[in-house]
Amino acid sequence: QTCALPISDSPVTPRTIRIGNRLVGDGHPAYVVAEIGINHNGSVDLALKLVDAAVRAGCDAVKFQKRTPELCVPAHQRDLRRETPWGYITYLEYRNRIEFGLDEYRAIDQHCAERNITWFASCWDLPSVAFIEQFGVPCHKVASALLTEGDLLDAVRATGRPVVLSTGMSTQEQIDTAVERLGRDNLLVAHCTSTYPCDP
Repeated sequence: QTCALPISDSPVTPRTIRIGNRLVGDGHPAYVVAEIGINHNGSVDLALKLVDAAVRAGCDAVKFQKRTPELCVPAHQRDLRRETPWGYITYLEYRNRIEFGLDEYRAIDQHCAERNITWFASCWDLPSVAFIEQFGVPCHKVASALLTEGDLLDAVRATGRPVVLSTGMSTQEQIDTAVERLGRDNLLVAHCTSTYPCDP
């Protein structure tokens, strides 16, 4: 995952934001987030093993992704067929198969509590924000691909929780607009190259 820094109006004013039981920002150690995303391939058992690997590696948190496939998959891509771990199926079916619901996130929430590691998620649509909110996550993550989605920015800001905003591939104007919309009080800004794998 990428480095996230609190937004400050002055380069000399120290800023910190609390995520769970950790302060993030000036004068504090790096906050290390293991990106699980959708790498669990729809298997809660694999997701829990990935959490355990993050704990063993000394990570501070793990991050998942939450989508409503019917909202996030463009209509022209829904019926496109692709090779998947479940064979040759439509893209929409694939997206539904890798999406966790309430039972899976309850298991993740309990497992992370037992392992004493923070978890949160990148929400890709408004119903997903409401869904993840029921778990009392310590922050919300906005993927760089969603930086221009004003309604989503408004929804995560309305939760009152800290927001980690990724900015990969964004223009300065887009970043400025998103920061203005999210406000600076509870905002961490991260940047990644959005190139995988990236050069060392």
